[in-house]
Amino acid sequence: MTIDSMGSEALARIAAAEDAAALESLRIEFLGKQGSVSALLKTLGAMSPDERQVEGPRIHALRQQVTDALAARKAALDGAALAEKLATERLDLTLPAPQSPRGSVHPVSQVMDELAEIFADLGFAVATGPEIEDDWHNFTALNMPESHPARAMHDTFYFPDAAHNGGRMLLRTHTSPVQVRSMQQQGAPIRIIAPGRVYRSDSDATHTPMFHQVEGLVIDKGIHLGHLKWTLETFLKAFFEREDIVLRLRPSYFPFTEPSVEVDVGFAVETGKGGKDRRVLGGSGDDPGHGWMELLGSGMVNRRVIEMSGLDPDEWQGFAFGVGVDRLAMLKYGMDDLRAFFDGDVRWLAHYGFSAFDQPTLSAGVGARA
Repeated sequence: MTIDSMGSEALARIAAAEDAAALESLRIEFLGKQGSVSALLKTLGAMSPDERQVEGPRIHALRQQVTDALAARKAALDGAALAEKLATERLDLTLPAPQSPRGSVHPVSQVMDELAEIFADLGFAVATGPEIEDDWHNFTALNMPESHPARAMHDTFYFPDAAHNGGRMLLRTHTSPVQVRSMQQQGAPIRIIAPGRVYRSDSDATHTPMFHQVEGLVIDKGIHLGHLKWTLETFLKAFFEREDIVLRLRPSYFPFTEPSVEVDVGFAVETGKGGKDRRVLGGSGDDPGHGWMELLGSGMVNRRVIEMSGLDPDEWQGFAFGVGVDRLAMLKYGMDDLRAFFDGDVRWLAHYGFSAFDQPTLSAGVGARA
């Protein structure tokens, strides 16, 4: 069989191939190791130079023709199969996606939403402020002048070459500056919470350089410590969804409140999964098998803070409190290492995260897990 007749036969058979399996058989028959075209290529080594110069281009041209024909037929068969599939298959775009929704709400974001829902029911608005602060709002306006030892209580991130109105710039160490800015802008009476990120140079299992706080502020006439305790009890009972929350107020010191109190909450020791003991809030800390856990700081707003915020301390009084949002999340949802909050581990987020549809509501329970 001549090269021309072999090429004509090969092209005809390739064009008549009905499916991919038949086409693959033809490829092996012509171009495989034992194929007819491959056998022709092997004969070039036995030819004389003159013969090789004549027959070589013809054999290589045949091989290229067969290769191109196989590729063209494969493309035609694939196109026909796709057209048939498109003609017979139907996709209802109104149906929900078959796979489960991916992603989750971070526990910190969820707890912030829970706090906003609870305090909104108590008449509090949510206030925000800059995370890059000047030292007047972060310290001086909160009764911490340059020489005040309370500044040493905060491991502060300062910007070395930045200044504002003659004062140094820093990453805020608490959200209390939002209280000062809100009193300056809105006056009194005022009732706000200020959740947000804060920064301190500290890192271990319960401390990170960036964490989250929520501060509360009430300024009005005739406010006293009893209002503070009732507000905190109401908040904690709603947040932990328990009616047996018992608080203990302990005298303390904060430069921006006077008097200042640490708030302890009663807890019981229970054995959790794996035989590990864990603290569960509820009951009096004086009961057998119970104890007291320090949870937050609070107090009556210092007269000097009210005055530096542009209000008359003889007319207006108030209370303030602050608590770590991350710590609340750890207590409520059983986490034992704060650093995992910021690792970005999708396995951790899948376990502790919340559905985007799980919006906290007081009627349904702010902590309902999806």
